[in-house]
Amino acid sequence: MSTVPFRAAEVVSPDSCTHLTGHDHITSLSVALRSLTDQVDTLDRWGRLLADVLTSDSRGRLLAAGNGGSAAQAQHLTAELVGRYRADRPPFSAICLTAETSSLTAIANDYPADELFARQVEAHGRPGDVLVLLSTSGRSPNAVAAARRARDCGITVLAMTGPAPNPLAAVAHDTVAVDSPWTATVQECHLVALHLLCAAFDAAVLAEPSRVATANHVQVVE
Repeated sequence: MSTVPFRAAEVVSPDSCTHLTGHDHITSLSVALRSLTDQVDTLDRWGRLLADVLTSDSRGRLLAAGNGGSAAQAQHLTAELVGRYRADRPPFSAICLTAETSSLTAIANDYPADELFARQVEAHGRPGDVLVLLSTSGRSPNAVAAARRARDCGITVLAMTGPAPNPLAAVAHDTVAVDSPWTATVQECHLVALHLLCAAFDAAVLAEPSRVATANHVQVVE
């Protein structure tokens, strides 16, 4: 099997081209993942925070949102919590704000665009809940507005963005920022980050003594 040498110093910039070749894409992703490696401890901390909130006596919830590809990533995250990531465990409350099509279209029809997520945060969020916002640029006005509304409501805001500093990182309580100028690369790293977050959440929830009972749940078929 032939291999292509890793070219760490040859990450192409969007300023010099409009697309990446296959090899350039892999190089861009490899470099960006190194910036994510330095933030694994942050994602572990987020997992423990989510475990604290979602298994508390008040049974807090996770809200998540993003635009475009980040909307799909937000829905992926909530599905992992309502369903499961790897280990069998009870479902937890997680709402993807981008999946509520009737609410989205009603809000977009009647209110300014920045209210798209903020109004839902105000409706569904409770003090102590967690809001995860994904934005490859960190500049999406509706995500920034949602973060501000969440803070006003006593909700913890966790952001996944592209390079920092950016407006969303500035208003969030904590941020995982992927250092890449390419939107696709940032999104790909966000998916890795979401899985690391889910793994940390499961580890915290199922650590001995387990915070949840699992005996009465349906056997998972692989």
